[in-house]
Amino acid sequence: MNFSQFVAILRARWKLSAALLALVVLATAAFSLLSPKRYTASASVVVDVKPDPITGIVLGQMLNPSIMATQVDIIQSSRVATRVARNLKLNDNPLVREQWQEATGGAGDINDWLARNFLTQLEVRPSRESNVISIGFQAPDPAFAAALANAFVQAYIDTAVELRVDPAKQYSGFFDQRAKDARDALEAASSRLSAFQRDNGIVGSDERLDVETARLNDLSSQLVMMQAISSESRSREAQAAGGKGDRLSEAMMNPVVTNLKFELNRAEAQLQELNTRLGDKHPQVEQARASVAEMRSRLNTELQRSTSSVGVTASINSSREAQTRSQLEAQRAKVLKLKEQRDAMAVLQRDVENAQRSYDTIVGRLNQTLLESQTQQSNINVLSPATVPLKPSSPKVLLNIALAMFVGTLLAVGLALVRELLDRRVRSTTDLIDTLGVPVLGVVPKPILARGRPSLMAQRVISGRLASNRSAKA
Repeated sequence: MNFSQFVAILRARWKLSAALLALVVLATAAFSLLSPKRYTASASVVVDVKPDPITGIVLGQMLNPSIMATQVDIIQSSRVATRVARNLKLNDNPLVREQWQEATGGAGDINDWLARNFLTQLEVRPSRESNVISIGFQAPDPAFAAALANAFVQAYIDTAVELRVDPAKQYSGFFDQRAKDARDALEAASSRLSAFQRDNGIVGSDERLDVETARLNDLSSQLVMMQAISSESRSREAQAAGGKGDRLSEAMMNPVVTNLKFELNRAEAQLQELNTRLGDKHPQVEQARASVAEMRSRLNTELQRSTSSVGVTASINSSREAQTRSQLEAQRAKVLKLKEQRDAMAVLQRDVENAQRSYDTIVGRLNQTLLESQTQQSNINVLSPATVPLKPSSPKVLLNIALAMFVGTLLAVGLALVRELLDRRVRSTTDLIDTLGVPVLGVVPKPILARGRPSLMAQRVISGRLASNRSAKA
């Protein structure tokens, strides 16, 4: 079928098509006019993205699409719808209870039944490029539609507050018990530290250790000095024992020894002079020799007396060195013990500090959850409340008629084609060529054809003959 055949069929069947189109349009218009009017009231809310004043974090994680979808699901949940029914107290309305009795026979909860009915008339639309959510409700009464839309907004805000507060209440109980345990652990760690300090007599570990360490350093310096003095004393003692006592400072600084040395030198000089002048056997030489020997003996005695203090000093210095070394060892052991005590106390102090930090952290979280459990604020704010609509949202007469004309046109065209398939007619030369398979020699002009137009019976006869010829040819 080409376009000319399609147009010819529509021109031939236009009455049937027009009748069907008119029927569809009239039926749609009548249905739209007779249908009860319904009104839609819309309210809008905005989900705030400012930092939470309690936690300091951005709510909703910058409101990604999943968060917005979650908010839509919350609004459409039975929890919010049931809260709407409870807030409006519709279960006390006798008419509503009668409708519930007729619908359910008194089975179930009336608030749940109302919630299910409300959700069928609820429409929630999130904005695509912003954090605004539109909440619409459709009802026959415009005031009731506005009241339900605002009731859903309020129930949604209250539910959002509950969803935030209820977990905070549970967590506050959990953190309260953990805070008690952390406080007990802190008290136990502090008690162990105090007992350790009391048992070891520690008041200030760092100050005491610094004092004892300074004393240890002082004793170490004294020992080094005493070792040097003792070494010098032993050297002087060895020098005195080796017959070199006259070279010691004690002997050189002694006036008696100095005088004896002077007298001995003079006597020796005089002996040498007498020995040279008188001879070795002369009585004066013998007397002078005896005098020199006596003087030398007195000098040795005086040297021994002078150098005897060197041994005493060496002994004293050795004793002081040993005593200083003993004190140094004792002080070193004391400092090591203090360091061990400080290390042990440092472990206890770290336990106390860790327990304190844990307790502070838990108490901080407890205070935060207590604040969250007591808050009555939500990140959901009303952008625009619902107002009573002035015009009905349905039925939309003009839109329904336009759709009826479109659908009716499709049905009318389809009916004309089906009717033509059931009762095929010859409407153009193309139909003759397709049917008989012979060329057309000529076409009678339309005015002549109109004057000699065959009757409907003749047309049917011609159609029958054409069909017979086609069968015979086949």
